[in-house]
Amino acid sequence: MKLRMVFSDAEGRLYDHPDLLAAGADGPDPVALSEDDVIPVPRGSDLMMLPGRHPIGIDPVTHEQTVFSVWEGKAVCAAAVFMAPAHTQSHRAAYVTQPDAPVLPLFGYTALGFSDGGFYAAGIRVDDDRRHDPWRFCRSEIERGMEEVLSDLPTNRVVQQLKTCALVYNCRNAQNFFLGRYEAPLPTSVACNSRCVGCLSLQEDGGFKAAHDRLEVPPSPEEVADVALRHIEKADRAVVSFGQGCEGEPLLNGDLLCRAVRLIREKTNLGTINLNTNGSRPAVIDKLIDSGLDSIRVSLNSLREDAYNAYYRPKGYGLGDVIETVRICRRRGVRVSVNLLCFPGVTDTPEESEVLGELIGREGVDLVQMRNLNIDPELYIQALPGGVHRQGIGVRGFMKDLKEKFPDLRFGYFNPPKESYRSSVSA
Repeated sequence: MKLRMVFSDAEGRLYDHPDLLAAGADGPDPVALSEDDVIPVPRGSDLMMLPGRHPIGIDPVTHEQTVFSVWEGKAVCAAAVFMAPAHTQSHRAAYVTQPDAPVLPLFGYTALGFSDGGFYAAGIRVDDDRRHDPWRFCRSEIERGMEEVLSDLPTNRVVQQLKTCALVYNCRNAQNFFLGRYEAPLPTSVACNSRCVGCLSLQEDGGFKAAHDRLEVPPSPEEVADVALRHIEKADRAVVSFGQGCEGEPLLNGDLLCRAVRLIREKTNLGTINLNTNGSRPAVIDKLIDSGLDSIRVSLNSLREDAYNAYYRPKGYGLGDVIETVRICRRRGVRVSVNLLCFPGVTDTPEESEVLGELIGREGVDLVQMRNLNIDPELYIQALPGGVHRQGIGVRGFMKDLKEKFPDLRFGYFNPPKESYRSSVSA
């Protein structure tokens, strides 16, 4: 396969270069992409122009990096692919940024190539679950489901937020709630005790626009329970989750969460009650488990404290609290997933594999969700301590290394229902 470099003109039209080969970044220095690095661009992915950035290709004769800046007398831009859900990138798009380039919005910029009439992405599918496949969402069906929910819960503040999430933010979980299937979000928090560089719902410095507007008013426990119970009744193997991109950290509303979970469990033992969290408040986790929490997904960009602090910028907690949260959940039989914010050249390094392996071996993590860190790559690299960003071993090598050490470890992308893991959780 001759995988050619893809570039864009100023109007966003994409071209494949007649000579230069496709390159990708898995560390500081771009490398040529091989056939083993790529898959056909997944259906439902978005091809993107990267303004203010000149693409880097590989000269097929000298094998050297070549910056490509002008085509037929006009400046060109780099191109990338934002892969559909359930896919993890192995290489970022390779380019040189110009001084006046804008900060890129919160997407994952995966390396893109072209061969034999088709586009290829540098990545891998990590989850076979089809729950977010874009073509499975019909707008008219979502709106019909929305009308039905609103007729039953017209003033419910969770429903009102999910309406915005479904129609404006195109949130697949919110849409699935109105379609009565899979996982439903339960947004509750207006504040956060992290100041993540790539926060989806708040960017205080105004360097770029947040992808979502944060929830403005917390709902009542009763409103949360009504939404959760409705979804559990409608959906097969239902999951309901606190902690969404449109809100802050749910553990800051511990009493609300505990009361809502108790209300749900007073009515039914069905459904999986899950918490997506930064894991910052172990004491609240203990109370939530008492109330009936089934599973938890703890987000991490790194288990190296300096890299963790550089991205999360925690307020009033530290990485030790996060690890204690994992320890409590495992001790008490709650399913633990790590939401690993993947970034080639940081996540897939031997150092990160080692420290994550130590956590898995010591605490017994069940699932690693390999989710791309959606951020301008240079913004993230600049925030990290020196030496953290280096040449990686590749997402495939990273996963293989951990799987060899922990054969029962699962990789994925989505929060699974408890029916799929009950037998593997020990009390």
